[in-house]
Amino acid sequence: MKDSTRINWLPMADAGLRRLEYTSYLLLGLMLATAAAMALINAAASLYQALGSFRTGSAVVDTVDKLLFVFMLIEILHTVRASLSQGGLSAEPFLVVGLIASIRRVLVITMQTSQETKTAGWTPQTQAMVHASMVELGMMAVLILVMVISIYLLHRARPGVDGPVGTTG
Repeated sequence: MKDSTRINWLPMADAGLRRLEYTSYLLLGLMLATAAAMALINAAASLYQALGSFRTGSAVVDTVDKLLFVFMLIEILHTVRASLSQGGLSAEPFLVVGLIASIRRVLVITMQTSQETKTAGWTPQTQAMVHASMVELGMMAVLILVMVISIYLLHRARPGVDGPVGTTG
């Protein structure tokens, strides 16, 4: 026998938790946007300084590193926005962020190694650093390949999507 005065708590709890989830996503998005803006300002200042000291490669390395970090933050912000609009998480945006981070690391390692070999010459320490860098670059190449294949397979698994990755059907 159903009581007409009995309150069904399940829909109320679901609605409350949904509001809490959306509020958390909103706050996270605002904090990420603030961090991205701060990182972008920092990268712009670094670029300005790099233009002043164009002959030093370390300033360029630092600037590229900061700009790619901003790009990663923006991609994470996009993921949060997509989670809000779709109501769930997708693996592909996280793979894209990982891909950007890996490419960022490859660029930084390459530029640092190049800078180190120009300034220090070929000492045993430099040779050991170059060897370690090459091993890390090889591992990063494998990781990048795995992420690219994963993104491709995830994209192909979506029904009705024929365009390139990042576009909508």
